[in-house]
Amino acid sequence: MTEKQGPADSRDMTRRKVVVAGGAAVVAVGVGGGLAVDAFADDGGAGTPSSSGTATEACYTLTSETTEGPYYIDADKIRQDITEDLPGIPLTLKLKVIDADTCRPVKNAAVDIWHCSALGVYSGYEAMGSGGGGGTPPSDPPSGTPTGEPPSGGPGGPGGGGHAEPTDDKRYLRGTWKTDRHGYVTFKTVFPGWYQGRAVHIHTKVHVDGTWTDAGYEGGHTCHTGQFFFDEKSVLASAEVAPYSTNTSTRTTLTEDTIYPQNGHTGGLLYLRYDKRHIAKGVHAHLTMGVAPDETHDSSDTQPSASASPSAS
Repeated sequence: MTEKQGPADSRDMTRRKVVVAGGAAVVAVGVGGGLAVDAFADDGGAGTPSSSGTATEACYTLTSETTEGPYYIDADKIRQDITEDLPGIPLTLKLKVIDADTCRPVKNAAVDIWHCSALGVYSGYEAMGSGGGGGTPPSDPPSGTPTGEPPSGGPGGPGGGGHAEPTDDKRYLRGTWKTDRHGYVTFKTVFPGWYQGRAVHIHTKVHVDGTWTDAGYEGGHTCHTGQFFFDEKSVLASAEVAPYSTNTSTRTTLTEDTIYPQNGHTGGLLYLRYDKRHIAKGVHAHLTMGVAPDETHDSSDTQPSASASPSAS
């Protein structure tokens, strides 16, 4: 996928006045005006403005930009099912991409996702070991307690920094698919595992203004680079299921993670649905991403936004 610099965004950032909190959005309807609450359905339909809001008001908070990380491989797997028969808890990930300024769906965008296996290994980088850290994993089982400071995350390390060149031609748990006319895209994968220095997460990129061809997606620019995160209860539940239960890498909790912006769904925290007694049956995850299609956010050195709203946690 070839990317190009998009035009500068001339939109007024002060117009984005919605705070996403739990399952509802509060929409500002004008200076001195009242507030209208729009409850979201649990199927990822967040982002629809209240009928009480004005058409010119911003309707959604921009989803936080985060680091690309060192293990991105340019889109060469145009598919929705990225499991390649890898073991793990089945995960259905449903995403919606909307223009944060207008709340309109962004259709025909190319959405990339990639993540590690249940044992913390990235395809394309198997020689680097768990999370690219290599070495011998500790013998302590995962827990919900803090596990110390994560690594600094230099080039090639788990925290981000420079891009690492692939060590093999494996491409499991990676894929790209296009959003439909309503802005939705769905992937079939497995619940990610963990590795030292990072909480459980999935990477994502959203590309726009390109062209879909027989060879894939060409041109355009990247308007969003981010990550999705999982709450602690779901991670601890997954740790009881094989093969996650055999992953002895030191686990970093969500509150310890230095990449997660600590601002809830705006920062990529997924809405999850699963049988709490039998998570092995599968997990359904969803999230709406508010993006700025005219902006370009493709830097591997992008850090969490300092201006992200804590009230969205």
